[in-house]
Amino acid sequence: MSINLQKGQRIDLTKGNASLNQIMVGLGWDPVNQSSPKGGGLFGGLFGGGAKTANIDCDASVILLQNDRIVNKGDLIYFGNKTSSCGSVRHSGDNLTGDGSGDDEVIMVDLKSVPDCYNKLVFVVNIYDCEGRKQDFGMIQNAFIRIVNPQTKQELTRFNLTDNYGGLTTLVTGEIYRHNGEWKFNAIGDGTKDRNLSEVVARYT
Repeated sequence: MSINLQKGQRIDLTKGNASLNQIMVGLGWDPVNQSSPKGGGLFGGLFGGGAKTANIDCDASVILLQNDRIVNKGDLIYFGNKTSSCGSVRHSGDNLTGDGSGDDEVIMVDLKSVPDCYNKLVFVVNIYDCEGRKQDFGMIQNAFIRIVNPQTKQELTRFNLTDNYGGLTTLVTGEIYRHNGEWKFNAIGDGTKDRNLSEVVARYT
């Protein structure tokens, strides 16, 4: 049975589950549209008083950290660099609109193959060209990050991001990290005003 997390909660992934060698990290979101109730949506409000918004291109990325820092440019995995140099992290590719149900972008992580030098993987979603398009996460609803065992198709945990992220353009959704030789997941759900991935990555240099 899947465990629904609240912001700030953590869960063991591999402790007591030694056979979990690979995980699928699914990230999803929906643009707010005319059918949404006025003033509602999980992210606290409609943009433009309920008028249908333009397509919002959200991009999921994962940052591989060594001692909580990014060391190599290749340790940023996103639509422009879909596979880590070690081969343990693979990105599914870009989804330009967020339309449809289920995962919008998927990142596969082979836990057993992540080199020991990496202590943490941070999962981020940002809005492409947010400044030029004048878009923010107040125009997005139903955002989530979930972790699935791809062998059994079982959803292990899910974190629905329900804060008001209006005016913010990047979400640090969650992270998996090593602790005493085991992998854990931390539901973060913090928003920032970073305008692009370069600004996001700068936080970890």
